[in-house]
Amino acid sequence: MSFLEEFHANLESLPNILQRHYAVLRNLDKSLQDIQRQNEQRCEQEIEDIKREIKSGNITPDSSLIRFSDEALDEQKHSIGIADEKVMLAVRAYDLVDTHIQQLDQYLKKIGAELRPASDGVAASAMPAPSLDGGAKSGRSSEGGRGGRKKKQATVAATAPEATPASAPANPTGMDLDIPVDPNEPTYCLCNQVSYGDMVACDNPNCKIEWFHFGCVGLKDQPKGKWYCQDCSALRNRRKR
Repeated sequence: MSFLEEFHANLESLPNILQRHYAVLRNLDKSLQDIQRQNEQRCEQEIEDIKREIKSGNITPDSSLIRFSDEALDEQKHSIGIADEKVMLAVRAYDLVDTHIQQLDQYLKKIGAELRPASDGVAASAMPAPSLDGGAKSGRSSEGGRGGRKKKQATVAATAPEATPASAPANPTGMDLDIPVDPNEPTYCLCNQVSYGDMVACDNPNCKIEWFHFGCVGLKDQPKGKWYCQDCSALRNRRKR
């Protein structure tokens, strides 16, 4: 029997088990409410009796000598016991569900580890696709085909296969697009992902990365004038010193 078949067989019995747990919880809750209501009435009655005894002078108003009856105290202890049993039953039901979730997570991780080498092999053997400016992208540090680097947003959106309209929000920094649609699609930016949304080009002709997503570099609009990425900007500042 495979893991999925065994997991499905165990999962089929889970609803019935949980239903029995919830039925016991409802019964315990009803019993607890009845005992609490009964104890509340008993304590109220005993308090009234104590007040009358104090007024009549039969007992002294000494708080150290005034206490509830043994019956009232036993009811309170019983209520605490039922409440503890409810908590234990709820934890047991949670653990049942959590066990199935952990089993499924482990299986998915195992399948992902088995599929990853195959997908990496396909990406490694794929031929590089043309860069955004129409030249062969043999390396990001080369200057070949940089004639049209300073493209406007609309040009980038029209050229990049994965680009979205300018109104679409940029991908937030740190989003991991782990499963590319096309393994031949070149990657850019600090996130090392394919082109999408609004992108900006670094004005350093020797920039190793060249193109950046707006969201990854904290931009909302196309910068005016020349724009340099963080690494190239730091390099320029060092050279000026």
